[in-house]
Amino acid sequence: METTNFVIAGATLLGPILAVQAQKAIERSCERHNRKSWVFHTLMATRAARVSADHVQALNMIDLVFYGQRILGIHRRSKSEQSVIDAWREYHDHLNTKADEKTIELWHVKGDELFVNLLFAMAEDVGYKFDRVQLKKGAYSPMAHGDLEYEQSMLRKLTLRVLSGDAPLQMAVTSFPVDNEALKAQVELQKKLGDVLAGRGALSVAVREEKEQEA
Repeated sequence: METTNFVIAGATLLGPILAVQAQKAIERSCERHNRKSWVFHTLMATRAARVSADHVQALNMIDLVFYGQRILGIHRRSKSEQSVIDAWREYHDHLNTKADEKTIELWHVKGDELFVNLLFAMAEDVGYKFDRVQLKKGAYSPMAHGDLEYEQSMLRKLTLRVLSGDAPLQMAVTSFPVDNEALKAQVELQKKLGDVLAGRGALSVAVREEKEQEA
């Protein structure tokens, strides 16, 4: 009977504590899921604008959000979380690989493939069902946005080349402002001087005598 009393007393004391701990565990789990959902939603919403600030911020949050959790001081990561981290490492390595003009198209194709792999792994971990074709071709981006982004990129590159001295600033002057009356008088003057020098005309010289001013 005494043992039963001790068990009841212990359960009475530990019950509220265990309930609080269980509630905190549920809240932490929901918070982790919400952070993962935010990263996935942001990447999906900006998959047609991969140079936007929101897209880059979401990518940089992957290592932290899909890190896993520590239980009794031991780091544990689920299989789906590990798949996300592996896909992100491959994509991150590709993004840090430079491409020249000859390989830029292949670089973009490979980047699209790795990015789709990342979204696919992330969707499985968060709980969404998408196929790779939908992830790759489901994004919408108006052509005007693409043209604007390309033009802005070209403008930045050309500006940097001019400021660094790698490219000259071309200036083509097609005309200057001209006073027609002054131009006509200049032509007549040149013609008369030409006639005088050629002996076809006379040069009139007028000599004026100035009176000395009285002191």
